[in-house]
Amino acid sequence: MNTKRKLSGRATFFLLFLLAAALPGSAAGEGRVLNLDSCYAMAERNWPLVRQYDLIEKSGEYSVGNASKGYLPMLSIGGQASRQSDVTKIPFSLPNIDMPALSRDQYKIYAEISQPLTGLLTVKNSRDLAKATTEVERRKTDVEFHKLKERINQLYFGILLIDAQTGQIELLKKDILTGIDRAVVAVENGVASESDVDILKAELLKSEQRTIELKSMRKGYTDMLSLFINQKIGADDVFEQPAILSLSSVINRPELHLFETQRSVLDIRDRLITSKNIPHLNLFLQGGYGRPGLNFLSNDFDTYYIGGIRLSWNIAGLYTLRDERKSISVNRGMIDVQEELFVFNTTLALSQQDSEIAKLSELIDTDGEIILLRENVTRAAKLQLEQGTATANDYITCLNAEDQARQNLLLHRIQWLMAQYNHKSTTGN
Repeated sequence: MNTKRKLSGRATFFLLFLLAAALPGSAAGEGRVLNLDSCYAMAERNWPLVRQYDLIEKSGEYSVGNASKGYLPMLSIGGQASRQSDVTKIPFSLPNIDMPALSRDQYKIYAEISQPLTGLLTVKNSRDLAKATTEVERRKTDVEFHKLKERINQLYFGILLIDAQTGQIELLKKDILTGIDRAVVAVENGVASESDVDILKAELLKSEQRTIELKSMRKGYTDMLSLFINQKIGADDVFEQPAILSLSSVINRPELHLFETQRSVLDIRDRLITSKNIPHLNLFLQGGYGRPGLNFLSNDFDTYYIGGIRLSWNIAGLYTLRDERKSISVNRGMIDVQEELFVFNTTLALSQQDSEIAKLSELIDTDGEIILLRENVTRAAKLQLEQGTATANDYITCLNAEDQARQNLLLHRIQWLMAQYNHKSTTGN
């Protein structure tokens, strides 16, 4: 007996669920059919932050391009005019030779081109840093996009629940109308009073009020969803029920990719500190015009050039090298703590969601049994109403209890689906 009743309960649950999902569509057969994935896609295309991806890409290209300029030879132009207190003199005189005195005024203008050698490593690290920084900004935008899906879930499943409740109220109205017909027959047969009919009509009007409230709530939800997806949603549009998911507990959230990218930025900065503090070699070629030229004993203006390899080492960076590396180490530790905290909170949320999904699954199974029992009680009350052995209040009490059982089933079913998609959103899969 129990096996037969359990199977009937599940069958009732299945039929009720299909009916609740189909009723809004049957009442709005000419409306569009929207699904959760299409809402995700439209919301992402319409969200203002989507334009930030292009801006990040362009900014990254400019930053990498600027850093790449370090590969090019550097050109510098300079000039100088000076007067000095003394000049080079020969400390002895030669017979019959008149040695001209050098001018104390000196002038020169020159141009120098240099090509860094060890500095190319700094340029490479600067390019890598620009790329990694751009990737960090892109990952931050991915995190915001993930939050957008969670907001779409709230609106979409809210609309699904309202539609299911509206369909159930329509079924309730049919049962009340049937009760009114039975009560009218009982009044005509003299086994019931006119007040019983009035009680049922009042209950029918209450159901109409619930329909009005649900329609208003639906419009509020659809208006908000319309803003997200940039599509007008009408009262006839149908929201497709999402498929049941196969859940995974593997965390693949964009926040984890963000943490990893932030670490890569710190690694590149560490390499950049090293490359900036090593001795630098440059090839250079300088050409100029001035007085004196390379022959410093001549008072004539002359052109000159000089080329070679130059070694320079700015040791000022060594003063702060240790502190800079400590700062990077501290920042890396902060990222590790943030990631550990994020994984802990996410794992905790998943554990709670797993428990919620299991609980709702059990409630759904029980709801089917409760509905079966409530149907039997309502059926008996309907018959008693017709025979005059039960009042309209008795019938309404039984009918409302059955309706509440059906509403619980609809609520638990939508909550169960929503919990699955929240679980998917929490894992990022």
